[in-house]
Order: sequence, then structure tokens, then C-alpha cells
Amino acid sequence: MKFFQVKSVEETYQLIEEQVQPLTEKKSIPLAQSLHFVLAEEIVGRENVPNFRRSSVDGYALKAKETFGASESMPGFLTLVGEVIMGEEAIQPVKSGEAIYVPTGGMIPDDCDAVIMIEHCEDYSGLLNVYRQVAPGENVISIGEDVKKGEPLLSKGTKLRPQELGVLASQGITQVLVWRKPIVGYLSTGDEIVPMDADEIHVGEVRDMNALTVGSIVQESGLSFYYGGIVRDNEEELNLRARELYEKVDFLIISGGSSVGTKDYSVNVIESLGKPGVFVHGIAVKPGKPTIIANANGKPVLGLPGHPASAMIIFQLFGGFILERLQGIEPIKGVQVRAELTKNLPSAPGRTDYVRVSLVKKEGKWLAEPIFGKSGLISTLVKSDGIVEIPSQSEGISKGNQVVVRLFK
Repeated sequence: MKFFQVKSVEETYQLIEEQVQPLTEKKSIPLAQSLHFVLAEEIVGRENVPNFRRSSVDGYALKAKETFGASESMPGFLTLVGEVIMGEEAIQPVKSGEAIYVPTGGMIPDDCDAVIMIEHCEDYSGLLNVYRQVAPGENVISIGEDVKKGEPLLSKGTKLRPQELGVLASQGITQVLVWRKPIVGYLSTGDEIVPMDADEIHVGEVRDMNALTVGSIVQESGLSFYYGGIVRDNEEELNLRARELYEKVDFLIISGGSSVGTKDYSVNVIESLGKPGVFVHGIAVKPGKPTIIANANGKPVLGLPGHPASAMIIFQLFGGFILERLQGIEPIKGVQVRAELTKNLPSAPGRTDYVRVSLVKKEGKWLAEPIFGKSGLISTLVKSDGIVEIPSQSEGISKGNQVVVRLFK
């Protein structure tokens, strides 16, 4: 029997960085179609945003010094001289002892250097009572404070989210140069696996839930997912189907058949797809030890454990990392939250454990409640919000300690 040559979690991430390189194909696409694409160029601000001084609140534009000393008990008095109309230039002069109404986003006249919120004033038929003082620049958004012309706006390698699309639209940018998105292919293996829409299943059979969970994570990232179906425990058939799918995609995933049992052919098939071949076969991690990762002629291939929870956690940890590498994104390894552990978490030194937890907010702080269960239990993932890492050198984490929870996407 062939035994695992397990790698640590840190070694696995390092090997992925060495073996998986970003796709090199670029294309120019309309901004409106660029959501989830990754920029292939740096973008510099073309225009100042805003291109005029504007108010961040509903209130009255004035000279700040004329409010100094104003309070509830001793208000200041100013003459109201009109209002600024949204979308129009504020050309009316505002002299000493005067103020002008300005809505949120409205232009501030050149004579004014601050805006006092409407809540801190009262208008008595044109006589404005001011009940607090404001500092110069208060509630004023300066020219170029949001985006400054000529300065870097978005760096190469930025993944375009709705907020990035908004800032590009503010510059009148309608086309962007992006990297091509990777296409992900997926095969399920095993005589026991049946389609998830099967009318009924027999004793010993399992519906193909991994394809949907992994596929949903891929699609949630805005990428294309191609489901290649189910392959029986036959090395020749798996070799043929894997090769066919490999030719169509940028990243191939095979679920099941990654351990060292007599019918586990995945490692042989993956090794045959291209050089340099398998660089990880086994990770010192729980769950998900029998994981395979390969570089087949420049294309990454991931062999996931068949157990649903193991498959999903391993894909969250390493599959997502591979996708970020393919897109040229600086990997961030997931969104994280700090929380207080509610139970002791024991662990065996020499292996990194990932424990599923649910998050509960109590008295203003997050609590991490461990969800215990075997790696094949998909229900534990439903109850979980994320995972807590117990490092390989640790014997566990005590109740009450602060932990970092890596949230599921």
C-alpha cells in the first residue's frame, strides 16, 4: 500500500503559490459586464470627485468663525439668504452675518467654509438661530476628496465588485481591461454516488451533494462551473472522462477517490494528466487529510475527499486559494471574525485541525460555539458559520480564549 507523504497547511499554501500561476489572457469588456472580473491594468483617476465643494449633510453653509461661542443657552443669529438648488452652481454671495440653506450633496458657495447641520439651528422667518459652533471644513467634502485626478484609483489585480464599478463609472470609464475568468470543471467519482435528482436511492447509495456545494462556491465568486457528471470506480473510464474535461477547463476538480484504498484511482489519473504532476498527496489537516493537488501542464487539479464536510472545508481552504492565484488576486484566505470560544477544543499536535463553529452575538461580543461531528456529516456545515483553526503545534484551545473564525463564503 502506498502511504501519504503529508504536507503541512503552510507547506501546501506555499506549494500552491509556486505551482499555480495566473491566467495570461486579457480582454477589454464593457464596464457594465465586468462584475467579478479582475483588472489587468492600473487605473488612474481621470477627474476629481467631487469637482466642486459639496455638503455632506442637510444644513446651512456659512463662515465657521461666525458660530464660535454659540450654544443652546446663548445662540448665534444669522440672516438666511436663500437656498442652493441641487444640480446648480451656487453663485449667490454669502456675506458676513449670513447663511444659506444647502441640501446633502449640494454645492457650497465660495464665501463659506463650513456647514452646520439643520438639527442644530432654527429658522424664524429668515432669522437663523444657531445653537452650536462648527469648525472650518466641518461637513464639507472638498474637491477631489473622494477621487483625485492623476492619482492611482485601482491597482492591477483588483477584483471588480459593485463598489469598484461605481467608482469607475464616476470617472466616465466605460471599458476595462481584465484577465479572462478561469473555468472550473468538476467530476464526482464512486460506485455509490447517484445524481442528486434521482427519484429514489437504494441502501448504500449517496446523492451527489458535493457537486452542488462546490459548484455554488465557485459560482458565488462569479466564475463559470462545468459539471462533468459521475464516474464509476473504473480507472480507465475515470482517465477518459477526466482527460476530456481537463481539455475544456482551467481548473479540474475530482471529488472522491483520493485516499489509498484499492479502488482509489484518482491520484494515478491526476498524475497522468500532465507534468510536473502531483505535488501534494495528503495534508496534515482534519478534516480532509487525503487531498490531492497537482500541476498538469500548467493547469491545477484538485482531488477532494468524498465526505461532504471534508470536501467543502478543503475547497474553502485550498480550492479558493487556487482560484485567487489563477485570477492574479492577492490571496486573503477568507473573511475573518474574532470571537470568544465557548468550549474547550482539544487537538493532536502535528496536525492542523479545522473545527466548525456557529457564531452568536451576546452582550456586544461574538461567541464561537463549536459544532462537533464526523467529517461526513453535511448537517454540521448547515449549522456552522465558519471554521476555527487549531495550529499543528497546539494541543488545543481553551474555553474563553479569543479565536479567529474564518467565515464560509
